[in-house]
Amino acid sequence: MRRPADRPGPAPVLDEDLLPGSSETVYLEAVAAVEEETREAEPEAVRGKVGLGTWVCLGWLVLIIVLAAIAGFLPLPDPKRTGLGPVSQGFTGAHPFGLDDLGRDMLSRVIFGARVSLIVGFSSIALGLLVGGALGVVAGYYRGRIEGLIMWAMDVLLAFPALVFALAIVTFMGQSLRNVTIAIAVIAVPPIARLVRSTTLNYAQREFVLAARSLGAKNRRIIAREILPNVVVPAFSFGLIGVALAIVGEGALAFLGLSVRLP
Repeated sequence: MRRPADRPGPAPVLDEDLLPGSSETVYLEAVAAVEEETREAEPEAVRGKVGLGTWVCLGWLVLIIVLAAIAGFLPLPDPKRTGLGPVSQGFTGAHPFGLDDLGRDMLSRVIFGARVSLIVGFSSIALGLLVGGALGVVAGYYRGRIEGLIMWAMDVLLAFPALVFALAIVTFMGQSLRNVTIAIAVIAVPPIARLVRSTTLNYAQREFVLAARSLGAKNRRIIAREILPNVVVPAFSFGLIGVALAIVGEGALAFLGLSVRLP
């Protein structure tokens, strides 16, 4: 009696065995057509997920950035000029946001003040991405004692409350736009380094990295050509969130009187 394992199975179907009108040919053509339609419809599906609220938020963000960038060319009164009208005046045609308690135009002060917030937000996160990203890639790729030392330093920085740490840095270095940017950048380095390290650990053992090593590629080339392109996307996604947090942090320092002095 023949055992079930010894029973001959169906012979594999080869391309040359398929007839133009056979059921196998029709099946394979249908599968290929579905896969092609899926690939073509995927961008439309992705675009369909972007709602109106997303475009409104994006447009508002772009508008703020553009207005802050060209504030010096807009027909706005000097934000430092006082006595433009009755103090604490409300909405008027000449002053859409009204006047403050010194008679200064609030719209002008908001737009010019946005320049400071955006400079601090983008500059501090850019510096944090540069330093934290480099430390994270080195720690995740080389491992060993280098990783232990870098991650120990990041844990030490994370042990301090962010606002208290920023207050200490600004108090020690002095009150200026540069020092506030450096303080927020130092706070941004540890989380960015940890994110980049985890992403590097994920890609350092992938097949394309192992293939590059087997072909004799140097570590510098592997990091630049194989690791960094895969690390950039999550790092920049995290950086966009960090910009908002940096602006909030700068506002907290300004509320405590340790940020840029009011004009």
